[in-house]
Amino acid sequence: MRPHAGLPDCDVPVSRRSVLAGSVATSTLAVAAPITTFAAAEDDKQFMRMAIEEARRADFPFGAVIVRDGRVLARGRNLGRSQDDPTAHGEMVAIRRCLAAHGGAALKGATLYTSGEPCAMCMGAILWCHIGRLVFAASVQQLASKIDQIMLSSADVAATARFAPISITGGVLADMAMQLFDKR
Repeated sequence: MRPHAGLPDCDVPVSRRSVLAGSVATSTLAVAAPITTFAAAEDDKQFMRMAIEEARRADFPFGAVIVRDGRVLARGRNLGRSQDDPTAHGEMVAIRRCLAAHGGAALKGATLYTSGEPCAMCMGAILWCHIGRLVFAASVQQLASKIDQIMLSSADVAATARFAPISITGGVLADMAMQLFDKR
């Protein structure tokens, strides 16, 4: 046994068994919730087109729309560059606008449409708001072919938040969303 490498003030002993046990425990936490991909309903396509339109006008091509009972509650697009705010992703902007206009109760059970699969930060916010359904266009893997991306799927994040069940649908108009990156 030896002290933790890189942690000079730490006296906790480390053995091969504890490292192995920690690795196994960590891997069992990463069980993903399923992402459904199927022929999108016309409503899903309609609202995704709105999210993609927001992405067209964004600092970086990401847009989002929050919908409840067929009614658009808020829209958002990436404003990170113009606001010098790395948290101003399309989903975060839409959530903030929805909260300001309708309060937190409006988000519970709502559907969030987004042109790109949410990053870990945005997915965390979606779960904390108890949004009931997420619909995205381009997946993390598709986005990573065009931009730097944290390679963590929304399903992986959702699987760690059993307190916030969510339905996730991916791939709705993904080709249309990916084309926005060719124009940049």
